Amino acid sequence: MASPARTTAHIAPVEDSEESVVETSVMESAQESSSETAARPEELRLLEALLFASTEPLEESALAKRMPEGVDVKKALAQLQADYAMRGVNLVRVASKWTFRTAGDLAWLMTRESTETRRLSRAAIEMLAIIAYHQPVTRAEIEEIRGVVTSKGTLDVLLETGWIRPRGRRKTPGRPLTFGTTEAFLSQFSLEALGDLPGLDELKGAGLLDTRLPGGFAVPSPSDDPALREDEDPLEPGDLELALAPAVEPENEPEKSGES
Repeated sequence: MASPARTTAHIAPVEDSEESVVETSVMESAQESSSETAARPEELRLLEALLFASTEPLEESALAKRMPEGVDVKKALAQLQADYAMRGVNLVRVASKWTFRTAGDLAWLMTRESTETRRLSRAAIEMLAIIAYHQPVTRAEIEEIRGVVTSKGTLDVLLETGWIRPRGRRKTPGRPLTFGTTEAFLSQFSLEALGDLPGLDELKGAGLLDTRLPGGFAVPSPSDDPALREDEDPLEPGDLELALAPAVEPENEPEKSGES
């Protein structure tokens, strides 16, 4: 009786099979990438390279000089712009020049908030103190009290902080602006009201005033009343644009009753 034939089956290791699948996938991806590169117009690839490599926006004429002869650069740029319209970076035209910029709806990703602490100059501190105690006060009156000419930049710095604001215009020749403090000033210095500012004795005790003051010297008592004084005229619309002044919200006019 013949013995049964023996069949030997070769089973490949699992590891070899997995490696084969990975290699096949990589090769397919490489072929697809190569196919896409071949299908993409060469002029678009050249424009991409030039624009990405440039540290500043490029004019159309500068791009044309680097492109092969016969390429319609204007048409190619329009096509490239359309290709990048829905991507994270967009091709944009700025001042007749072309450059890649972060998509507008993703600008928040590039935003970084930081708090910058700046110390006020001595002149700014003196001016702020004068405005706080003598408001409403004009720039000329501030200079008279300080005894020196005040630079416009110092006033602008205080307006930028939001601690002072233009109140109105003095009813004198030239109609100079008058200035006063804001609620932000009170908040910054933890004051409930202007009446809480240090008085004469407190300023002396803090060493901020000479103990030998001239007779009759007194520290003004500032008022919190926002109403204009008799010697002040209301601000005009154009005055709000002066010296970085913050915009004043218009007051709601009372509804007019219908005529009977």
